[in-house]
Amino acid sequence: MFPFLLIGQQVVYAQSAYPEKPIKLLVPFPPGGSTDIFARMLGNHLTKLWGQPVVIENKPGASGQIAMDQLLKAPAEGYTIYLGNIGSLAVNVSLFKNLPYDPRKDIEPISQIAIVPNILVINPNAPFKTIPELLRYVKFHPGKLTYSSGGNGSAAHTAMEYFKLLTGADIVHIPYKGTSPALTDVMGGQVDMIMTGAPPLIPFVRANKVIALGVSTSKRVEAVPSIISISESGVPELKKFDVSQWYGLVVKKGTSKDIINKLNAGVRSTFATEQAKETIKNEGAIVKVSSPEEFRIFIASEIDRWALVIKSAGIKPD
Repeated sequence: MFPFLLIGQQVVYAQSAYPEKPIKLLVPFPPGGSTDIFARMLGNHLTKLWGQPVVIENKPGASGQIAMDQLLKAPAEGYTIYLGNIGSLAVNVSLFKNLPYDPRKDIEPISQIAIVPNILVINPNAPFKTIPELLRYVKFHPGKLTYSSGGNGSAAHTAMEYFKLLTGADIVHIPYKGTSPALTDVMGGQVDMIMTGAPPLIPFVRANKVIALGVSTSKRVEAVPSIISISESGVPELKKFDVSQWYGLVVKKGTSKDIINKLNAGVRSTFATEQAKETIKNEGAIVKVSSPEEFRIFIASEIDRWALVIKSAGIKPD
């Protein structure tokens, strides 16, 4: 029974203040890395703001599906939140034939929180040093160059296939089991290039172990301002190139708008501080918050974009 007040002839049910118990934040990645920083910043801030613990649970595996399954089995009350990304909220829709959830129907967006730019880097001994030179080389040597990724369907794989789709470049994909070995072989010369998230690349760029040809955002990134954006490389087909790994928060469909709006306000409060922005910048990432509706529209547009890339490239999951 809900408590109620009798006012005149109307029965007004008293609404409890959210949150009244701990909140679970599901992170579909192993501990460590950028996602841990995002999650812990959010968890610590909301715990102080609302006086209820935000418990972070790392649930990696199956491209985010294990954590998503736990979200969808929880009540739609806002006490279980999912930290999703470009893969689990957009790419998976086209990558997996029997995906057991649909981001357009089964979840409610809260807010985007951050974007992580990709950087296209090459082995220092490559016979080109700019993107136009790379594309000229490919034109006369189709199928000779290779690029690595952390696996089939990974963000590095889809980003490079989008680059190929726009430019018509014939570059062969070499999948690895993780970003670390994929990057190691670029530095060693076994593979020519990789386009992946900035955080693991920046130290090697600064140490001249790889050469950066461009960042994937439409503008330069504050953490590495000397690296041009791919869109300003002078290649007409890449003038609007903007492909980043992104992260955002969602809850189960059916969660009330009041709770979603309160969560959105909490996200905005978390990432509005200069300290938060500086911490995320040092990771090579960029704060990016949005309204629930803006995030909904963005997710839908990303689903459509990556569906085209996955179909064109014939990408299959590992």
